Amino acid sequence: MSDLVTARLVLHPMTFSEAEQVVAGESDGGARWAPGYPGVGDVAAAKRFLDTCANTGDPQPFGNYEIRRREDGRTIGGLGFHGPADMNGTVTVGYGLVPSARGKGYASEALRELLLIARKHGATRVKGDADHDNIASQHVMMAAGMRPAGQNERVRYFETAWTDTAAPADPRS
Repeated sequence: MSDLVTARLVLHPMTFSEAEQVVAGESDGGARWAPGYPGVGDVAAAKRFLDTCANTGDPQPFGNYEIRRREDGRTIGGLGFHGPADMNGTVTVGYGLVPSARGKGYASEALRELLLIARKHGATRVKGDADHDNIASQHVMMAAGMRPAGQNERVRYFETAWTDTAAPADPRS
């Protein structure tokens, strides 16, 4: 799968060897990681990706993506799916940015692209969640088009769903 390009970002599909480097915390020298990358969430996502690859093969397009700034090529975070769509067409997403990249709209921009990927590849519903006190993450999901879908004592749930069966046209075309 090739890189996905947005106005300010490149979403780079993570490879097995890149995931191993993230887990080890060691860049191969070619990767340009921003300070603070990878974070705890990036490492956990890379481990999940490696497990999926070992058990069922590369899950792309429902895998992990590094978020890179177009202007300098630095990896500033990651986002991706927790696995392929279930039998109802539902996928769950997660994301994170290094502290220096937060508050600039990058996460919403990346998540909007991820929603397009999900829709293009047959997902009918995308879910995410954020802790009650993580207002920034809640704003990211709403800015990307997801809507509140409930809560429990720990988190608020968000989702977007499509009822039609046709994938939308790419608005960038």
